[in-house]
Amino acid sequence: MGKRTPTKKTPARGVAARGGVRAGRKPAGRTAQSRESRIARETLLDSSRLLQKVADSYAVWTAEAARKIVASLKRNGKVICCGNGGSAADAQHVAAELSGKFYLNRRALPAISITTNPSSVTAIANDFGYDQVFSKQIEGLGRRGDVLLAFSTSGNSPNVINAAKVAKKMGIFVIGFTGAGGSGFARRCDMCILVPSTDCPRIQEAHIAVGHSICFLVEKAVFGGK
Repeated sequence: MGKRTPTKKTPARGVAARGGVRAGRKPAGRTAQSRESRIARETLLDSSRLLQKVADSYAVWTAEAARKIVASLKRNGKVICCGNGGSAADAQHVAAELSGKFYLNRRALPAISITTNPSSVTAIANDFGYDQVFSKQIEGLGRRGDVLLAFSTSGNSPNVINAAKVAKKMGIFVIGFTGAGGSGFARRCDMCILVPSTDCPRIQEAHIAVGHSICFLVEKAVFGGK
């Protein structure tokens, strides 16, 4: 008995192909994609509009923050960074840009994020409480003349507030990063970038943009170049 020739299946009448659409109808995926694209565009525009406000209000303060860090580095000081959640990521991001490189291949700068050692964070949280996970580390690592970059989008994080309190008592210059609700926290800092928004993701985007600007200015001041 010979081999049978397989018959080719044809799509059902009225359908162009498997997964296709009936004539005269818009693809549902394309409509959804268009709607999602509009949402994405508006989200990105929200971010850019907020960055424009921050640029208008805080360019001078950003430059001053960089000058404070450069002055500290020249006196053998260091930069300490802290924050929670997304702000922890911002803290270690800025520390990495300074301690590794930003634009230039150059020697490392002394910068550390105290959010990144889980043994220290969990031991302090367990023995003293989570409110002290940063302040206890600053007690051990900080020195007069250092600079603390303290990130809190709400301005209400007790551990970041305590970090700022302890740092100021030790003679560490405190640069805060917060949002529109963080005016109380801002008053605890020596200077503060207070982003005019209550939208947490937009605030964090502005914080890292300012952080990048500070890293650029510090690197340029210390090493020259770009």
